[in-house]
Amino acid sequence: MATFADNKKARFDYEFLETFEAGISLFGHEVKSVRANRADLTGAYVVVRGKEAFLVNATIQPYQIANMQEKSYDPDRLRKLLLSKKELGILEKEENKKGLTLVPISLYNKGRNIKLSFAIARGKKQTDKREKIKERDSKRDIARTLKNQ
Repeated sequence: MATFADNKKARFDYEFLETFEAGISLFGHEVKSVRANRADLTGAYVVVRGKEAFLVNATIQPYQIANMQEKSYDPDRLRKLLLSKKELGILEKEENKKGLTLVPISLYNKGRNIKLSFAIARGKKQTDKREKIKERDSKRDIARTLKNQ
């Protein structure tokens, strides 16, 4: 299972409550581009509209710019997520709660299919982020001292 794109900033900014896995509807050249690691999930989020879920602000660059058939290709277009009705109902309820959002975590393959892992997340407060940075720095210092001994 290869990971094509990872949203590292989301892991720092949000606390994940529950994770989901969804298929994603892509064009053929977008699949090639994702497999060539030309996808970016930074700043992306998931929206539930009606009975469908969409990935918003995820950038997938064209596979070969010179050979593009469609000159009007939009790398930031909405991409439909393939979920069951039960999952869509859960997501719709959770999205409407105050302080919760749906954040993509990673794009990866499962067999021949490309899947999106996303989570119901709550934003971390600034103090939580500072504590995380302090904890990371202290672990690094401990590792250095143990290595030098």
